[in-house]
Amino acid sequence: MVPVSGFTIVRNAVALDFPVVESIRSILPVCEEVVVNVGRSDDGTLELIRGIDDPRIRIVETEWDWSDKIMALGRETMRAMRACRHPWGLYIQADEVLHESGATILRDTVQQVDADPRVEGLLVRYLHFYGDLGTLATHRRWYRQEVRCVRLDPALDIHPFQDAQGFRVGPEDRKIRARPTGAVMYHYGWARPPESIQKKREFTRSLYPEKEQQARPLLPWIPLLRPFTGEHPAVARNWVRARMPAAGERRMTDPFFHWGWLRLYLSYTFERLTGIRPFEFRNYTVV
Repeated sequence: MVPVSGFTIVRNAVALDFPVVESIRSILPVCEEVVVNVGRSDDGTLELIRGIDDPRIRIVETEWDWSDKIMALGRETMRAMRACRHPWGLYIQADEVLHESGATILRDTVQQVDADPRVEGLLVRYLHFYGDLGTLATHRRWYRQEVRCVRLDPALDIHPFQDAQGFRVGPEDRKIRARPTGAVMYHYGWARPPESIQKKREFTRSLYPEKEQQARPLLPWIPLLRPFTGEHPAVARNWVRARMPAAGERRMTDPFFHWGWLRLYLSYTFERLTGIRPFEFRNYTVV
């Protein structure tokens, strides 16, 4: 049996209302250990992670350097990767939760592909929640798949790319060769209550003051939103239930039309007819 490490990074999870406890618990069935890089926080994040109380969790306490802004996320993710002890690493972000069906899929797929050097990583599919926990964002600017399980052999030099959305290989940042899986990741970052998202915006403004000057209490409406009709991961259902909108609560602005969105509708129509998303950005090469 090929052992798997999990790794993640987190800072100020309580203030930002990240489902990090649910996130970590969702990957524990896959992993012999989970390394959690906890950046210095002032809201009880370290105590929250310690409270999971599982012997497989190893906490690395760190001070994050934001001098190069959002690139700090990639650097801190790399620090968590380097602390892993096993040949494969399962990465999860603090606002993501792996569906329980995906745990078995990823565990089995690692065993199947470990002997194939062509496969450097594994892809998971994404559901992106937006505005609330019953609405999905589906247009082409939301990635359909991303690499979340990678080989940890230092000789391969697999590393986080930019802000750690995905991974690249070597000094030339070659796209990682990845195998698709049926595992599904639930991304909750844009479905948290408005006050939590506003705190995230305030932090983003501190990094990029030129990009977002005004506080916006509501998320802007976006095209091609769809209702979510499935079930949330079992480990996250209590977290989800506690954050459903109250009756009459607004979290998005009213729908409106912008001519720049026409290409999103055209791309979506083409994808529905053919299954192909033209000119899709990918951090990976499918093998």
